[in-house]
Amino acid sequence: MKILITGATGLVGTELVSQCRAKGYIVNFLTTSKSKLVSEPELKGFYWNPTKNEIDIRCFEGVSAIINLAGTSISKRWTSSNKKQILNSRIDSLETLYQAINQLPTHAIKSIISASAIGIYPNSLSNYYEEDEKKVDDSFLGRVVVEWEERAEKLKSLGLIVSKIRIGLVLSDKGGALPQMAKPVKFYVGAAFGSGLQWQSWIHLSDLARIFLFVLENELEGVFNGVSPNPVNNNRLIKEIAKVLNRPLVLPNIPKILMKTILGEMSYLLFASQRVSSKKIEEEGFVFEYQNICSALKDIYQESDSSHKISKEITEEYAS
Repeated sequence: MKILITGATGLVGTELVSQCRAKGYIVNFLTTSKSKLVSEPELKGFYWNPTKNEIDIRCFEGVSAIINLAGTSISKRWTSSNKKQILNSRIDSLETLYQAINQLPTHAIKSIISASAIGIYPNSLSNYYEEDEKKVDDSFLGRVVVEWEERAEKLKSLGLIVSKIRIGLVLSDKGGALPQMAKPVKFYVGAAFGSGLQWQSWIHLSDLARIFLFVLENELEGVFNGVSPNPVNNNRLIKEIAKVLNRPLVLPNIPKILMKTILGEMSYLLFASQRVSSKKIEEEGFVFEYQNICSALKDIYQESDSSHKISKEITEEYAS
């Protein structure tokens, strides 16, 4: 099988490429950086620039499925210009794919699986969200996800199976939010945010990549939540991070108003509460390797050598 991946050099994309190669799949990937282009027998890079609707159409040759992970990070201050970039990077990528495929004289593409986000679900401490939820969060991120998914749906008109994975908090020590959460804990200044009661629907990086491939291999269609079966609140998450890193939590929770002063509107990401169900993908036969937060964090921070890693990181931090 040959798969075309956008966003292949990001956190999720790198893991996905690794799992594809382990299964013997051939990977083509699109990148906006010409310095990242490689050409190997089972891994080839192609240049594109979605903001200008530019794409090397050779990327589609022999491809039977597309996994779309393209989109600039939402973890930067939500200024007007950054908001525009966050939205357009997602819309332009899908539109560029749509127009390119529509103009191909012939192709073998059967499906596209596009990233999405659980940020579409309304902020709530009590609700438990499944994929058929109709209400949308009244926030910038909620609006982004709606437009993102609508643009992905457009590819159905090309005869493709369209699937969307609503991604939760991705846990990895290689990037994303976890290293930023763990860093204060390592230096004895870790604390939960606000009340700490807000739900965090998380997923181990490895399981998330496996979900994308599971949906692809089984030709599943529609929306699937990319979260583990057992969400935790922010208090519990920070406590478990501290536990696996063998660090005490001595500070009170960080006030919401303080983070809003520092981060502006983007601070919403720290306090939004979405308790999200994984039942739909499990009913299709997917089995999570990391079902609870303890096992996920232990795998990521390898209990046996966590003390050594912490010591090394602290030394490097002060040396820099």
